[in-house]
Amino acid sequence: MTPAEEEKINFYSEDIKFDLPNHSIIFDWINNTIQSEAKVLRHLSFIFCSDTYLHKINVEYLNHDTFTDVITFPYSEGKTIEGDIFISIDRIRENAKSFGNSFEDELHRVMIHGTLHLLGYLDKTAEDKTQMTQKENEYLTKLNGMKLDNQ
Repeated sequence: MTPAEEEKINFYSEDIKFDLPNHSIIFDWINNTIQSEAKVLRHLSFIFCSDTYLHKINVEYLNHDTFTDVITFPYSEGKTIEGDIFISIDRIRENAKSFGNSFEDELHRVMIHGTLHLLGYLDKTAEDKTQMTQKENEYLTKLNGMKLDNQ
């Protein structure tokens, strides 16, 4: 990964201490996902935060007074991908327990979910949710293959 490529996807934390493991594999996975959807990555930031932090964003920008695991803000249209994806680490931990998943698997599902929103996929209708879940599963399978290749 060149320095210019590294600048295209950034990982931050706000209001919590969180370090994403396997940065380079995750970078490649997200970048490959964007390319396989015939899009071009300009810039993407993942911001890992607390429930409280994400709740404030949800209320302030979306007028939703609820907790959520992910909020995606797109800053471009068409073939170019640019945006911020806010992820509540508290919600990921809670959902992993509720759904019987590992923390890592739940985190990766939410990361790809946010990325898919930037790629134009929706999840408001039952049909959209089905397509979103299929795409999540497709790209999670690709991530698992990448992790195996790097062992």
